[in-house]
Amino acid sequence: MSDKIKEALDYVIDNKKIKTVFQPIICLRNGSVYGHEALSRITCESEIKNPDMLFNAAIKYNCLWQLELLCRTKALEAAFIFMIPPYSKKLFINVNPSIMHDETFKRGFTKDFLRQYNIDPKGIIFEITEKNVITDISSFKSTISYYKNQDYSIAIDDAGSGYSGLNLISDVNPHFIKLDMNLIRGINNDRLKYSLVKGMVEFSKISNISIIAEGIETYDELETIINLGVQYGQGYYFQRPEENIRDIDESVLKSIIEINSKKNHITNGVTSSIYIKNLARFLYNKLFKRFFKTEP
Repeated sequence: MSDKIKEALDYVIDNKKIKTVFQPIICLRNGSVYGHEALSRITCESEIKNPDMLFNAAIKYNCLWQLELLCRTKALEAAFIFMIPPYSKKLFINVNPSIMHDETFKRGFTKDFLRQYNIDPKGIIFEITEKNVITDISSFKSTISYYKNQDYSIAIDDAGSGYSGLNLISDVNPHFIKLDMNLIRGINNDRLKYSLVKGMVEFSKISNISIIAEGIETYDELETIINLGVQYGQGYYFQRPEENIRDIDESVLKSIIEINSKKNHITNGVTSSIYIKNLARFLYNKLFKRFFKTEP
C-alpha cells in the first residue's frame, strides 16, 4: 500500500492534478464577504482520498515543499481569474509551519512574485494550523516576524483541536484565530462550548485579535455565534467550497441581518431600558433619603 501511495503522490505532483476551491469567510456584523479560504482538491482518481491524506503522504515522503508550491501556485492562479474587477477580498492560504522558514518558500512570496497575479501582500493571510508540530520555535517566531514586516497577516487555524493552542497564540500573536469546527458544532446546546467561545471573544477584544468561527452549519449555531460577538464565520451554512467565487445567497444575508437586528434591539432596547430604570430608581432613593431622612 505504501508504494501505491507514493506513486499516487508523485502522479499528483508531477501532473499537477490539483485544483483550488474557495470558501467564503463572512463578516458576522453585516453579512459582507471578508475573504476566501483557498482549499486544494485532487482532480484525478487516486489511492489518496482526501487533502489530509495527501499532505501526510507528502510529509512522509519528503515532498511537502513540491506539494505546497503546486497548491500555492494553483491558488494564486485561480484567484487571479477573479481579479477583473480586481479581487478586493482577503485570500486565506494554508501553510505548513515547517516550510515557512525555507528560503525557497520566502522567494515564492516576494512582492515581485505576487505582482504577476495582481495581489498585494496585505491581501494574503497565512493560515498556520496548531495540528502541525513546530520543532524550532525560535526560528519560527523569527519567520513570523519576517512575514508580518512584509505586510502579510497570520491566522492560527484549528484553534482548540490540539493541546498547544495557547502557547502558539502567545508565540505568534496572530491577526486572526480560527476556532476549530468541533468547538462550533452544537454550540447552541452545549454550555461548555458556549463558555469557551465566550472566553475567546473576551480575549479577542483585549488582544485585538479577530475570531473566525469555522464549521457553522445551522441557523441556531449562527445565532449563538453572533450573539457571543464573534467577528467572522465560515461554514456550509454560508456556502460550500466552490471553484467559482460568488456572492452568498440572499437568504443567508437576511439571516445575519435579522439576528444582528434582534441582538441590537435587545442590547440597545431592553438592557438599556433596564439600566436607565435602575439608575433612576437608585438616584430617586438617594435623593429621597437625603431630603426626608427616610426610605421612600
